[in-house]
Amino acid sequence: MSVLVALLTLVLLAAVMAVVSRPLLFARTRQDTNQPGDPGAAVRSELEAEREAKYREIRDAELDYRTGKLSQEDYDAVNGALRAEALEILNKLDETPEEERDGSSGRDRMEGSSGPDRMEGSSDQDRTIEEIEEDQTTDPAK
Repeated sequence: MSVLVALLTLVLLAAVMAVVSRPLLFARTRQDTNQPGDPGAAVRSELEAEREAKYREIRDAELDYRTGKLSQEDYDAVNGALRAEALEILNKLDETPEEERDGSSGRDRMEGSSGPDRMEGSSDQDRTIEEIEEDQTTDPAK
């Protein structure tokens, strides 16, 4: 009986180790296959993360203004600085090489213009903050 308990304990321990280590192994595999021949991929990925963080900061500042946490003057100063930083990030993104371009520049996305190259059904990352907010105000369920 004790041999059976020891065997079941080992099987259970092996199963737990497999379940716990799987995400770690999968993440490492995904990083290894992230286009090792393209040195600009890491830079581009970092810039895209910075862009999303900056968009989040802009949305937070707009929310703070709407809830009364920021005065009009403070909001104008913060919003202008954040949008200038976002434009710098978008310009850097435009300068980095990309295998597949969608045709729209970062400045177009930031300023809210939709050029002829904008594709229908693009992701939230390619949409401007104004477009996202407009969707949220017209349909709060989104």
